[in-house]
Amino acid sequence: MIQTENDEINYKTKYSNGEHSAFSDTTIDKGGSNSGFRPHELLEAALASCMNIHIRMFAENHDMDISKVKTEVSLDRNEPEFVVFEYKVEVDGKLTGLEKEKLLQIVQSCPVKKTLSKKIDFKYIR
Repeated sequence: MIQTENDEINYKTKYSNGEHSAFSDTTIDKGGSNSGFRPHELLEAALASCMNIHIRMFAENHDMDISKVKTEVSLDRNEPEFVVFEYKVEVDGKLTGLEKEKLLQIVQSCPVKKTLSKKIDFKYIR
């Protein structure tokens, strides 16, 4: 569970899971101080991080020699009723073409991507 609390600085928000914490904010043109990640950037970060970790775990479990994994995610919200997560994956290491292709396929099953691919609803808890 993530909890948030406002900061003294306008719109700056501390978020925490009880063990780790960081800040989110909005841009200066929207009244924020640009002192943290914007909320949509956190959504992008969740997916990019999960993809990166998922690839590295799979490679480790299958004795694949990787030296670097880089993932990039951007959220395209240009359509009012449709959202697209665009992503890139780069994997460096001593890999065969088949191993590299497998790692690029395995990213499809990262847990956050699977969660975001489902029908989503929201429930207010009192």
